[in-house]
Amino acid sequence: MKIFSSISNACYDTSILAWDVLLTFGNLVRFSRPVGKVTPEGHPGYGGYWPEFRPPQEGDSRSCCPGLNAMANHGIISRSGKGIKFTDVPECIHSTFNFSPSFCYHVCHYAARTLDKSYGRDTFDLEEISLHNGIEHDASLTRLDTALQPNQAVTHPAYVEELFSFATGKDAAGNPLLINKDLSRILGKRRAESKATNKDYSLGLFHRLFSTANTSTIPTIFGGRVDDLRVIFSEERLPEGWESRVRKPYGLTIFTLNITTLLVGLGIREADWADDAKRAADAARNATEEDA
Repeated sequence: MKIFSSISNACYDTSILAWDVLLTFGNLVRFSRPVGKVTPEGHPGYGGYWPEFRPPQEGDSRSCCPGLNAMANHGIISRSGKGIKFTDVPECIHSTFNFSPSFCYHVCHYAARTLDKSYGRDTFDLEEISLHNGIEHDASLTRLDTALQPNQAVTHPAYVEELFSFATGKDAAGNPLLINKDLSRILGKRRAESKATNKDYSLGLFHRLFSTANTSTIPTIFGGRVDDLRVIFSEERLPEGWESRVRKPYGLTIFTLNITTLLVGLGIREADWADDAKRAADAARNATEEDA
């Protein structure tokens, strides 16, 4: 059965990538969606009108992913974050953030595999997505490492604000933007700090790429706009009037995202931060020992 499953997964992945290439070419020859109409009519968020925001209540399930949490907080997926059908999620992600259908189906199938569940038959709670070194990983831009904070639904405000402090871009109105080089710098810093402070630190090649791809949604889906990102990352809420900055008719494809991922990844200089991170970690440990 394992061999059959591996072959089936390989065939599925190949078909998804072929579909993604076709959608990428389709984006080149079709007109972009008009501003204000990126979210399809009949879906939550059309015209910038998002369903009522409600913070999670006691007993609700949330994850390490601000985007999924925001969808639950607005009732786009189960408000409780529990009993979510894998098969319901791709269309919700596509209509909310304008990721391509190929991207949405690929990510949801990958999540099901990671959790050893059936995409077609099973459900999941958001907190399950926080399985360490599944989708969740060390050196997050918004969370402490799992070894330091097991509840990955909890945002670390200092990291969020530090991320925004790295913004060097400006839009036409002078508002701050996070651009590729900013994200390369903060990823290098976070990885160096995580390695210095977390004795259980682990970030292999796959999760380095995965982390960089996640980060690359900041300048694509969110346009790097700090004002929007502060609301989404800090409150896990979609700002009033917000819509995806990707206006392509088939959304942000895997192929297109990987171009940004490559550009951000090539700029990461973890070694540049290593000495400072080690000194800061040593000073923090010494201070703790003196207090004890």
